[in-house]
Amino acid sequence: MNEVTVKKVTNKASLDQVFAIREEVFVVGQNVPPAEEYDEFEELSTHFLALVNGEPAGTARWRLTDHGVKLERFAVLEKVRGKGVGQALVQAVLEDVKSTVEAEGKCLYLHAQLHAVPLYAKFGFEKVGDIFSECDILHYKMERYL
Repeated sequence: MNEVTVKKVTNKASLDQVFAIREEVFVVGQNVPPAEEYDEFEELSTHFLALVNGEPAGTARWRLTDHGVKLERFAVLEKVRGKGVGQALVQAVLEDVKSTVEAEGKCLYLHAQLHAVPLYAKFGFEKVGDIFSECDILHYKMERYL
């Protein structure tokens, strides 16, 4: 039985694990340039680390923007895909956003890679606008309100 847990990142060691997962999934696995993957919003974002049986397995972050609340950098290691890690991350991020006064009443939005659209749709996100390319990967913008 795989036990999936998600925790908010509160120290450098956990943040290093987050960056290692993003490196493996995005930079190595999807050929995203490192300069595109790591940005000026790292310190402004609230990061999450998912664990499967205590081992690092996935990550996500959210941040306040001029347009609302942006959910981003959802990544799950290939070896644990299909085990509920993505769902656990979305649920944890949504719960954290709900508990943040500054996020109240704001639009939640994300840029979903095509394969992840059904996951976000399960949580009430809806596609907005046309398909677009970001880092040579096709995405849809998706939105919802709490």
